[in-house]
Amino acid sequence: MNKDQNLRRPETLLHFTWGRLKKNKIAILSLGILILFYFCAIFADFISPYSFDNEEREFSFCPPTKVHFFNLKKKIFFRPFIYGIKLEFDKYYRRIYKEDKEKIYFVKFFAKGDSYKFLGIFKFDRHLFLVEPPARIYIFGADSRGRDLFSRILYGSRVSLSIGLIGVFISFFIGLFLGGVSGYYGGRLDNFIMRLTEMIMMIPGFYLMLALRAAFPPHISSLQVYLLLVCIFSFIGWASLARVIRGLVLTLKERDYVLAAKALGLSDLRIISRHILPHTLSYTIVAICLSIPGYILGEAGLSLLGLGIQDPYASWGNLLSEAMGIINIRFHRWILAPGLFIFITVLAFNLLGDGLRDALDPLMKEQKIKI
Repeated sequence: MNKDQNLRRPETLLHFTWGRLKKNKIAILSLGILILFYFCAIFADFISPYSFDNEEREFSFCPPTKVHFFNLKKKIFFRPFIYGIKLEFDKYYRRIYKEDKEKIYFVKFFAKGDSYKFLGIFKFDRHLFLVEPPARIYIFGADSRGRDLFSRILYGSRVSLSIGLIGVFISFFIGLFLGGVSGYYGGRLDNFIMRLTEMIMMIPGFYLMLALRAAFPPHISSLQVYLLLVCIFSFIGWASLARVIRGLVLTLKERDYVLAAKALGLSDLRIISRHILPHTLSYTIVAICLSIPGYILGEAGLSLLGLGIQDPYASWGNLLSEAMGIINIRFHRWILAPGLFIFITVLAFNLLGDGLRDALDPLMKEQKIKI
């Protein structure tokens, strides 16, 4: 065999990062959880048994449904089913839901239900699982209007998860551009951009979000609110990245390959975009991953206060609005489920960001090359 065939191909940054990331089991687990959440958000229409606005007032605050597999009387084995529900009231006129074991409803898979547009394109009415009416299946219980909390969490994940990704990419594009221009040109332009970033950063982020949201009409559609929140988060988030990128560019612009590019007559825009900003990629990837939780929490906070996504449309933040009353939490603990998903998502992004930071550490890469 030729010597050339024995030579290994040079390891790219992607292969090197993935090889080191795989060794971090916690980061891989976090990545798997996030992939699962985003998968469920994309196919929320199909996975959820009901639409986000499908309500049945008779089942207000119905507890999570118990799914059974055995019934010796009916000779049912290994086939999922639920019992009917009997509504009673105690002496304080509180609702009490009990199983009516005389009525059995089988859980059907790929059954017909509420119609929707699959992936926003094709009209479809099949759902992953469902039970025949008048019975209803509540995996995570029901809210005050008898809507399935599991379905609304899935629909709400589309807002809460996507607003973090879209907002962070817009803000980081602005931060990369302004930070790169500021560090490369310096002078008055650098001074102006840095003073602008300091003005934005000196105001606490959440109060700045409240002020910006209050500047717009309160009664606008949920789509307009969604776009508005993306713009607000993007406006707030670019400043901190721009300062860091500016510091990196100040050191990178004195490197030999940048000076050589200038000597060859390349334009400033090409030098910044092709020879300087790509070398900030490792920091940028980690910063993006660690910043997304802030956007998710920001949306949740505004929606919780009634300034974000409005009912009947769902987001994890406005689903928690019913948990603001201590009585609801005392008697209907399942309404805290959206908060659990927020906690898991934020924790997963932070753990994945820590794993990426270790995997992209340039010092570790240099040590490996020397060995």
